Amino acid sequence: MADDPLRRQLDACLEKLARTASPATLSAYRRDLEALAAFLATRGIADGAELDVGLVRRFLGAERSRGLAPRSLARRRAAISHFAGFLVSAGVLEHNPAELVPTPRQGAHLPKPLDVDQLTRLLDTPHDGSPLAHRDQAMLELFYSSGLRLAELAGLDLDDLEPRRVRVLGKGNKPRQVPVGRSARRALEAWLACRSALAAPGESALFVGKRGQRLGHRAIQKRLTELARHRGLPEHLHPHRLRHSFASHLLESSQDLRAVQELLGHANLSTTQVYTKLDWQHLAASYDAAHPRARRRRDDNHDTDHG
Repeated sequence: MADDPLRRQLDACLEKLARTASPATLSAYRRDLEALAAFLATRGIADGAELDVGLVRRFLGAERSRGLAPRSLARRRAAISHFAGFLVSAGVLEHNPAELVPTPRQGAHLPKPLDVDQLTRLLDTPHDGSPLAHRDQAMLELFYSSGLRLAELAGLDLDDLEPRRVRVLGKGNKPRQVPVGRSARRALEAWLACRSALAAPGESALFVGKRGQRLGHRAIQKRLTELARHRGLPEHLHPHRLRHSFASHLLESSQDLRAVQELLGHANLSTTQVYTKLDWQHLAASYDAAHPRARRRRDDNHDTDHG
């Protein structure tokens, strides 16, 4: 019922989330929390104050039993944790019960990074020089140059650009600054020189569509797909794949996991590890090379036991 405290709590939580989350995240969390609400309703629970560890475990168990994939289960748990955190901040709960429930284990669903030569050919393909073509080139270059998420690029304003870097608002409304490479800077300069031909007066968005307003997520995804097809890329292209290529290529050349973590905006190093498919041998090699007590001396292999 609309008068249930739970319904009011869910609506308030989602309303607050809508201020910072991407449309895709908001939509996903809404579905997850509606599923939780339906589950609680079957047990006569109409107030978030009754949410506890047992209920969270039983809900996720029921979802697993009906065949929900580990990836979806992990997002269900994340949505519940966000909702419970909201209830804690509102004084409805004393603690977040979802924090006591481990995230369902899932395999790494990672896009295959594009080959460097493939990407070079894609980015270096000449275009017709129209404002739309300059805009699309700038988006392509910036995705790959700076490893941006789709929501981060779509949310960029003109004043977020600096000469050699760009300020973005990442997940959880967390700001960070990332470098912009030379090719991306050139593409951005070409786009900014003709942006006024498309942008509506007073529009602050960096990337705009034909109507002069901020380019939406779906429009950006569609443009990348079309560009890849027109430029002869034999594989599907989407923003996350460019981000993954950025991370993989940077890690291969720098072997600096912490730097890649910072550039990607990951809160935890483990996320970057999975994201870049960094294997144990790479970590072990870094440890051997860097740790004072792990480095082998030149004469280690020639030590003789005199005892």
